[in-house]
Amino acid sequence: MEKTKILVVDDAFFMRKLLGNTLKDIGYSNIEFAQDGYEAVDKAKEMQPEVVTLDVSMPGMDGLEAIKKILQVSSDSKIIMVSAVTSDRVIRQAIKHGAVGYIPKPFSRKDVENGLKQHIHT
Repeated sequence: MEKTKILVVDDAFFMRKLLGNTLKDIGYSNIEFAQDGYEAVDKAKEMQPEVVTLDVSMPGMDGLEAIKKILQVSSDSKIIMVSAVTSDRVIRQAIKHGAVGYIPKPFSRKDVENGLKQHIHT
């Protein structure tokens, strides 16, 4: 698990830190962070992460737009949305754009662990 490259994308510093710490607690250590969609695309191009956790609501480029751009530069990445936005319409759009899963905020350690287990080796 420690070799799995994960990119955590959220505009809120405390959410990046919380999700990063949660990932470390469940055994992942190769974690990078981005604070918006633009930085996420740049980092995804550079690091080619296996997994990207991506917030929906971010200033500038939102998560739905970022999905498409990330997959253009890192087509093998599995994108899991981690967001407080839980409308069916947004979830359907995220899946349509290429996300493989959705973890609602607030999340528990078990939510993150199950979300990764379900999608990380698919």
